[in-house]
Amino acid sequence: MGYSDLEIFLVLNVNLKGFSMKKLYFLIFFLIIASFNLFSQTTPGFVSDSIDNYVYRGMNNWQIPGVAVLIVKDGKVVFEKGFGVKELGKDELVDKNTLFMIGSNTKAFTGTALALLEHDEKLKLDDKVTKYLPDFKMKDEWVNKELNLLDIVSHRMGLETFQGDFMYWTSDLNADEVIEKFGMISPKYNFRTKYGYTNAGYAVAGKVIEKVSGLSWGEFLKEKIFKPLKMNRTVPLSEDFIKAENIAKPHTYVDGKISLLPFQNIDNLAPCGSIGSSVNDLSHWVIAQLDSGKYDGVIAIPFSAIQKTRQLLSIERRVRHPYNKTHYSLYGMGWAFQDYEGREIVMHTGGVNGFVTSVTLMPEEKLGIVVLTNTDQN
Repeated sequence: MGYSDLEIFLVLNVNLKGFSMKKLYFLIFFLIIASFNLFSQTTPGFVSDSIDNYVYRGMNNWQIPGVAVLIVKDGKVVFEKGFGVKELGKDELVDKNTLFMIGSNTKAFTGTALALLEHDEKLKLDDKVTKYLPDFKMKDEWVNKELNLLDIVSHRMGLETFQGDFMYWTSDLNADEVIEKFGMISPKYNFRTKYGYTNAGYAVAGKVIEKVSGLSWGEFLKEKIFKPLKMNRTVPLSEDFIKAENIAKPHTYVDGKISLLPFQNIDNLAPCGSIGSSVNDLSHWVIAQLDSGKYDGVIAIPFSAIQKTRQLLSIERRVRHPYNKTHYSLYGMGWAFQDYEGREIVMHTGGVNGFVTSVTLMPEEKLGIVVLTNTDQN
């Protein structure tokens, strides 16, 4: 794209104060768009050192204990590094293998699991939910009859964003009980007319995966996604995360300071947000996403399954956002889509108690960026 070192330096040294974590992700993404071509030139040290300085400034301004950053370009990892500490007040440093809870970036894995089952002719994505879960009930009988698998993963069930979610999050209800509660929720919108981000819908998707495959949701991901991609440290459940080695601890911002949070079990809504992973493992996922499902020279995920997850199913927003030059935002099967400078961005963010994460892909440029943090302050 022809940006000079001076231009990149100015981007790197903008005043970060007052920016939210989501803007940090976007600024990192903008930086890489401006500088990715330099990784193959004679000044990689400049770029790497500048990214280090940039991340450390953001951590200092927002009091973020630990961060891990990954950049993939043209099928190769060009930047992969941990910053800061796993736990505030302790000396253990974040590295490329440190596990973070990735929150809603789990949804793309759940969407891929459904797409894999369709690829194996075990189901069709437009099948009705009640075909596999006959006891499933929505409050509206017609919606209950028509609701299909694409509806529940693309957030077009008619529910308002987060409607009902926080009644179940970290509650004592199990997944079956969470799903049963759908029959008590009065949808805010008419069916399929509006986008409403709904975590609990992914619990339904997880149950369908279990019913069709004969495996638990977590075991299916291990066998069909993590194992083929050699994501050897990635865990599907928060209970697995807590027992793992080399993990980041959750933090939040309270009364003007960062404080350690206790771990919370979110496995009743696991398919929406319970995966724990590292930038090293996620590099395999990103490489496959950018190379037609191939990792290490082998097809790990059929490209047809990846394409299915990138169907444009729901319209999130049509209005231009002046701060990031996007004109639209759409949603597929666990991925969000927007434009930037005429190019498509495939992305998702994740926020779960004590962690915020971002995965961003630019398929046309074969560029991928992952940012993992161990604080949920925004």
